[in-house]
Amino acid sequence: MEPSPSPPTAAESDGGPCDSPRSVLERQWLREARGFVRRALLGCGQSEERVATEEEDAAVTTTLWRRLSRALSQGGATQGLPLGYRLISVSELQSQQHQPCFSHLTWSSDEFRKWTCDSKGLFPEQEVLQRAHLILAGYLTDGRKDGVTDGGLYVRDNTGVLPCEVLHFKLEWLETLLLFPSWTYIPQKSPNRAGYLEILADPVQVMPGPEKRIDIPPVLDSAEAAKLLGARAQCKKVAELNVAGELSRLSVVLCIHQKVFFFLFLRSFRSDACVPVLVQSPHLAWHRVLQPEQGYVVTALKISSLKASGSRVFVTSPSSHLLPYPVEHGTEEFTDSASEGSSVLSASPVTCTPLSPSLELGEEVKTLVPVRKSKVISYAGIITQVLNTQASLYELDNKFTLCLAYQQLLNSGRGLRPGVCVELRDVHLLQKPLAAFPVVLGACLRTTLVIKSFSKQSTLHQPAASCGNLYAHLLLRYNLSLPLYLCLVSLLETLERRFGCFIRRQQLLLCSSAGAAGAAEKFIIPVLNSLMPSRKEARDIHREILGERHSCPLEQYQTLESPCQIPSFSLLFSMVEERCLESLSPSHQMSCAPESRHIGAQELNRKLAWSYCVSSSESFKPPMVLLGILRASPSSGFLQLRDSTKALPCMIFHRDGRPFADTSLIGCLLQIETFELVMEQFLQSDFPSWQELKLPEHIKEKKTRLYVQFCVEDAKLLHSPEKRVPEVPKESSSVPKDNGSSAAEPGSPDGNLANTERATTAVNAPRPSENIAGEARGMSRLFLVTQKEGLMRRNYTQASEGEGKGKDGRAGQLCFQATVLWMGKPEQYMEEAEDQKERSASSLEVPSGARPEVLLLFLGKGLRWFPVLHPGGLYQLIIPQCSDLDIFDKLCLSAGPGNLSNTKNFSLFLPVPDTGYLHHVSWRSQVAPEASEMELKVFSIPEILSPSFTGTLVSFSGVIAERTLCGSLVGKKPKASYSDKQQKGNSLPWDYTVKLSISPAGGPSAGLDVYVEAAFLPYLWGMLPGATVLFHNLQRKVSRFRNVYCTYTASSCMNVLSPPPPASPSGPVDGASHLPVAYLSRIQLQSPSPGQVRVTCHVTCVLSLSLSWNCSLCGSIIKEGRCSQQNPRCLSCTGVIKANARFLVEDGTGEAVVSCWNQQVREVLALSPKEWDIVQAHVRSKGLISIRHNESGGGPGCTEDPGDLLTWYLRSLCRSPVVLRSLVLGARLDRRPPEAGSGQLRRFVSNEVEFQSQMRNRLSLMCLSIQEVT
Repeated sequence: MEPSPSPPTAAESDGGPCDSPRSVLERQWLREARGFVRRALLGCGQSEERVATEEEDAAVTTTLWRRLSRALSQGGATQGLPLGYRLISVSELQSQQHQPCFSHLTWSSDEFRKWTCDSKGLFPEQEVLQRAHLILAGYLTDGRKDGVTDGGLYVRDNTGVLPCEVLHFKLEWLETLLLFPSWTYIPQKSPNRAGYLEILADPVQVMPGPEKRIDIPPVLDSAEAAKLLGARAQCKKVAELNVAGELSRLSVVLCIHQKVFFFLFLRSFRSDACVPVLVQSPHLAWHRVLQPEQGYVVTALKISSLKASGSRVFVTSPSSHLLPYPVEHGTEEFTDSASEGSSVLSASPVTCTPLSPSLELGEEVKTLVPVRKSKVISYAGIITQVLNTQASLYELDNKFTLCLAYQQLLNSGRGLRPGVCVELRDVHLLQKPLAAFPVVLGACLRTTLVIKSFSKQSTLHQPAASCGNLYAHLLLRYNLSLPLYLCLVSLLETLERRFGCFIRRQQLLLCSSAGAAGAAEKFIIPVLNSLMPSRKEARDIHREILGERHSCPLEQYQTLESPCQIPSFSLLFSMVEERCLESLSPSHQMSCAPESRHIGAQELNRKLAWSYCVSSSESFKPPMVLLGILRASPSSGFLQLRDSTKALPCMIFHRDGRPFADTSLIGCLLQIETFELVMEQFLQSDFPSWQELKLPEHIKEKKTRLYVQFCVEDAKLLHSPEKRVPEVPKESSSVPKDNGSSAAEPGSPDGNLANTERATTAVNAPRPSENIAGEARGMSRLFLVTQKEGLMRRNYTQASEGEGKGKDGRAGQLCFQATVLWMGKPEQYMEEAEDQKERSASSLEVPSGARPEVLLLFLGKGLRWFPVLHPGGLYQLIIPQCSDLDIFDKLCLSAGPGNLSNTKNFSLFLPVPDTGYLHHVSWRSQVAPEASEMELKVFSIPEILSPSFTGTLVSFSGVIAERTLCGSLVGKKPKASYSDKQQKGNSLPWDYTVKLSISPAGGPSAGLDVYVEAAFLPYLWGMLPGATVLFHNLQRKVSRFRNVYCTYTASSCMNVLSPPPPASPSGPVDGASHLPVAYLSRIQLQSPSPGQVRVTCHVTCVLSLSLSWNCSLCGSIIKEGRCSQQNPRCLSCTGVIKANARFLVEDGTGEAVVSCWNQQVREVLALSPKEWDIVQAHVRSKGLISIRHNESGGGPGCTEDPGDLLTWYLRSLCRSPVVLRSLVLGARLDRRPPEAGSGQLRRFVSNEVEFQSQMRNRLSLMCLSIQEVT
């Protein structure tokens, strides 16, 4: 090998004359190298020392060049200056390099290319490190300040300091100037944060430090030192000791109470006795050079007792040194002048001092899950993925999970990037501690992790937080086992993944040790309290490290099932849909209803058109918890729980039946554990009969919608945002140019769950508190809602631009409107105004003079206030970033734009701007008793049913007893109208009218039917049987049969006050359940008459019985396998059995005619299912069988041949005691007009005397259920 070229002289470097002239590039490179040495490595001295500094500068430059030349020559590179490289300082590296880079002085381009190709085995899609032609030199330090170190290594020059990680370390490198020929710089993910260095090869000493020669002093063997630890009296006499032994064990570096330390254990060369040595600052760098099974001597040790455990250990002093000690010398005799008098000590060998039995961990909780023991192994592998830096979870070799959380990563996880090769000694192997983690390697305080080679992948560094780390805080606070910790990590990761886009990560994972608890900690603490034993011992790290028997949280474990599930809303939709798939299938629905075999195709498809399935929170295993940001949708007008994946519509109730109006909860993160998930299915089908229900080709269209129902008292507030009133963009005007001007959607308001709607008076109502740009924060005005109309598409057009028109020119904007009463005058809203918390009574008075009634119009983004705006509520309307007291007058219009209902009664219309914000203050009864005359009267159902009632628009509340579909009340709409309705946003695949049977909530009484057209249904949620609802402004009508019913109109509104009781079935509520007992004579006397009753009576006569085989399409009789309808001819041959009967009953107080159908006929005739099938088979062959009882004495007659066997059998059966028996009937009053002649003369026979009497019409009942008398 040729000798290295000598460095240039000062004259040559400056371009002066010389025997061997340099090129311009070489001179420039040397000049920059000299400047770098002066600037980064030496610094500038004082003026009087300038000559000495220049001499030192020249010496260092000469040495640096020699070392650099030697590195190049050893690598086989071309001799000469590395003109392609430049020297870089620490500060320049931090500020200029924002991507991971790699530098190797001795590599050629081919070598680097080969190295790049070799690194793509496990990471084919990962980008490798980019090569940087940089030269790094600096001092390697242990970061000591005032003699205190933190256990890390740093590269320092005069411009800055960078942490570093090394594969191999020597103590003599500390505080010496080094040249690093091969290194990697890894920046942090967070901008403006310094990265760290990975030193790939041993550095070259540029300026060797003074040679330190320490002779091996007289030492004490570890066995003798252990005896000395056990003798408390002798310990006080010993000043300092030099202890020798073989390194048997090494703990991790720990930081407790701002003190950094680690333990090493020296085993005797002659026995198994070992002694613990606590190594503290400034000797923490020893941890990087200690190797197991090597001999060492530690000098100047003192004996100390640990306060926490009372254990006595050797402790290093500032003057301690670590010296290598050959193992072969261990058999020699030890001479120790300091150990005189040791012969008086006990000869019994003493190993690690045993701990007190009271420190043992508490007894495990007795469970059915067996306790398993982990295996302690050694393993070497490659980190293929960083699962969670803050939780210290990594993936090894694409198959194992590595958990380092039970150690303290004081270096913030530097070097642990995908692609790094690590070796683990004494690591715990746990098999399936949690279902999502098949195999886990857990590192305890006795586990040693050694990096064998750094990663070649270009990945940024994300340091693990040492302060305020929620994962570490909860792990130590609850002393969690590994299964519990993995469950904790899984839940917190789900929270961060779902709500990290709404809540800043620092707030979401805020740790109570660093301040107030964040949303994640508020959620996870109750979960941990439910899983942890009542008394759990705190973690004892001294016991883990010093105990003779290994004991740590990873030693034993139990396989854990997840305590709860918090699925994302996108996953929840698929879960509930799969869960309800079977129950919502047509075949399953009709299998639960035996009547389905007797109904025609039209009625069958109508019953299948709208179905639902309710899933309670208790039905999920493990229990499900809903987490979501409460939002008010500006496009649909519904409340939603939202996460990063989807929005889940929700309906919120109060337990006391109040409408939900708490605007302060909008924007808050809520946790709900008690809830009901409702999946509604809308089906358009053409099933010809029940026999084809399993054929999917008859389903033409199917749509579903999912929403959740819960009470606000069951919601827990996890996070409330800082801002409430939205900030208006600078380009938006405080006064819109027209009613349809739009602005950016405002942010979510915030609030506190506690005392949100508890307004004792209006003076202490909560107020918004956001800094809005400009001096004026905004204008506000209070108003009282007296009436609200429902959400629907109305013919609303804008006066100027005509926005909102459909493609065909017809308007159809989704909107709603409310009649309000101004309370007080407009006032300027200031953030810190003193009167924001206190209002005078005069501010709530109704202003005199001008008419205060105003119709508020809500369109566009104003739809979000629909679910929280209710009659009787006092609200505050805030126009942000405005200082004009006349803003509300300027927004008002003198005439209603467009064709709006009830506009003729108002003179002022105020289109609420998109930037307006509503804040619920209180309720009318609490703040405005003088406005009681404006209250919308709510009637009772008996009042509405009364014949003397004269009102047209009614408001009432009740319970939905039954929900059925029927044809439209206004007749069948033309196809174009239905198509137009679909274009306007109606998502329903059919055009049925819904009939709701409403019963009074107070007790059994007559019900009231409410008809809702299909156009209103997409905006009415929660219409489930059993729900309590409040209707406003329904139109009362009287049918031709003098039956009272109501219809839902454009001015109507419906509020669901409470969901169905938990025991309600997933389907129509049985109307005959829990009916009041009544006598037949009193049913017609009650006013109003009861809707449904239960009567115990006796069947005295079967008046008529009819069984027929009807066409399922047209309803005509099928004879000989053909439909009998001729004009037009029906080609269908699919039929259903229809049966009906009328029988006379009496209960001693009166009599009634009861009508029953289909399966009820079988129950009246007391036929078994097998006998009923035989009867039906005969009816299919005959087509029709009819039996009628002649009350005038002519005996039974029928349209069939009296000689027919089945006819004779049924006639005989109707007169037998089997049918004429006592029954318990559930029935309702038949409101159809009586048949002609039913009240005519009747013949009676008494004591062989026949006479006739004029009788009134019999009571007519419709059978709901039949039960035998027990």
